[in-house]
Order: sequence, then structure tokens, then C-alpha cells
Amino acid sequence: MATNQGQPPRQRKGRLGLAKMAALILLSLIVLVGVAVFIIWLAIHPRRLVFTVGDAFIDHYNLTRDHLDARFDFSIRAYNPNRRMSVYYDDIHVTVEYDDQDLASSVADPFFLSHKNETKLHVVPQAQDVALARRVSRNLRLERTSGVVQIKVRLQAKVRFKVGIWKSRHRKLKVYCGPVLGLFSRARTFGTSDCDVEI
Repeated sequence: MATNQGQPPRQRKGRLGLAKMAALILLSLIVLVGVAVFIIWLAIHPRRLVFTVGDAFIDHYNLTRDHLDARFDFSIRAYNPNRRMSVYYDDIHVTVEYDDQDLASSVADPFFLSHKNETKLHVVPQAQDVALARRVSRNLRLERTSGVVQIKVRLQAKVRFKVGIWKSRHRKLKVYCGPVLGLFSRARTFGTSDCDVEI
């Protein structure tokens, strides 16, 4: 006489019930996490970080045979408009660019920027015997005769955000500023240039 090797209907229904319950619990957890993240976002209301660059003063300038020596002296203002979020800035690199060619770079010290606060980074990138493309050298010579050259400033850093006791992982910050006026005389000034910020 053959025996029924299948599972009893009550046992199959029990396992289906457990699977449905586990799926329901998982779905509920996902919804709760999503709601919590949304509430935190509303409470923090993060706003974009703000950067501006003042006029850059250029000295020790020498352009010979398409090779450049120069020192660029300027300040970058960093402002945190957020009410609850602070920012750690690490591994800060600043680059001066002209006509799509990098001219000089420098490293800035790490710093912490609390909420609704600002700081100024004074940087002095130096170009030392930098070989220029012929087109770049020609354009730089032409602009130099007017006493003002239009440069661009790039800043890259690793940032961490802090809210209460919570700290985020490092994220890459990219800041693009320009055109920034490079002046050969400190007797002149034109104000500040705004920057685009990417995180």
C-alpha cells in the first residue's frame, strides 16, 4: 500500500505563514528606516556649502621661453550655512589653472567648520619652471600687458559631516572658482568670485 510522502496541508500552511510574516517584518523595517532618514533630513535640512575667492596677487613672475615662474597669493572663503551640520575638511589641494593648463598647486591645512560659521584659507601656490603650451604662453603674455590675467582656482578635499555625535564617512569635495582676476599690483582690487561646489 503506497504512503503519502507529501507534507501535511497544515504544515505547508504554517511555513507559508512564517514566510509571509518574515516578508512583512522586512518590509516594515524598510519603511521605518526610510521614514527615519526622511525625518532626519527634514530636521537637518542640509544646504550647499559656499566658497568664494578674492583677487589673486601675482609676484615673482617670469615667463621665459614658454616656461613660467610665479607665485599666486589669495584667500578662499569657506562658509557653512547649515544650522545643525558641521564639516571636517581633510587632504585639501588647491590648483591654479590658466587656459586649461595647470600652473601651480599647494596643500592647505585640515580644518573643522562648525555650523553657521566661516573660515578663510590663505594659500600661496607657486609655479616653478612650468612648461607651457605655446598657445597658453602667448595668451598669458598678451594678458600680462594689461596688468590683469583671468585664472581659475580648483579645490579638492575629503570632507566628513557631523550631526550631533554622528559622523559620516569621507566624501570627495570639488570646488571650481572662476574667472578669478590675477593682479600684478596690490593697489588694484576687483572683489570676489563665486565658486561651484560638487560633493
